[in-house]
Amino acid sequence: MTPSPSTSPGPSPLVRPGALGGYGPLPSPAGHTEAELAALLGLLSAARPRVHTVAVGHSRDDASRASAQAFADAWRARGGSVLAVTDWPEQAASWLRPAQRFTAQAPDAWVVAAAPPGWVQMARRLRHSTTWAPERTFGFASLAEPRVIALAGPDTLHGLRGATADGRTWEVRHDWLTSRSPETRSAR
Repeated sequence: MTPSPSTSPGPSPLVRPGALGGYGPLPSPAGHTEAELAALLGLLSAARPRVHTVAVGHSRDDASRASAQAFADAWRARGGSVLAVTDWPEQAASWLRPAQRFTAQAPDAWVVAAAPPGWVQMARRLRHSTTWAPERTFGFASLAEPRVIALAGPDTLHGLRGATADGRTWEVRHDWLTSRSPETRSAR
């Protein structure tokens, strides 16, 4: 079920000042690996309903930019369509504009390569103000971090899936992060 955008301003979806630091320093994204990219492409290729169009989002660090570009190139090489590439800063007064750009063209799926602090803020804004669906979103290894799930809030990322640097896959189920080896991935 896809949530509808909020029609009332309601409480701010931003993480309270100081809360990000309360979980300790979050890791910076590392450059993607070939195994990670292959596993991510495999997840999207196996998704049902079938995924053809994607929107790619990334934070502005070099590793996230490179991962987003590598994914977009590989997706197009497979015959897929990239409707939009959206970036966002690690800190912003408002996350509404990048959230709206990321969701504007209603892709079949979203792909994210990002640093955890900015992604947490972006995900909270997406969930609060757009029709974004985490279960149709796929991420690189930098998002497979339990503290990201905790900071994003209850069920904000439920259904988000992705790949680890060694080619395993991961998935967010409520407040839990689970991973699977490549051999057990198809047993789903």
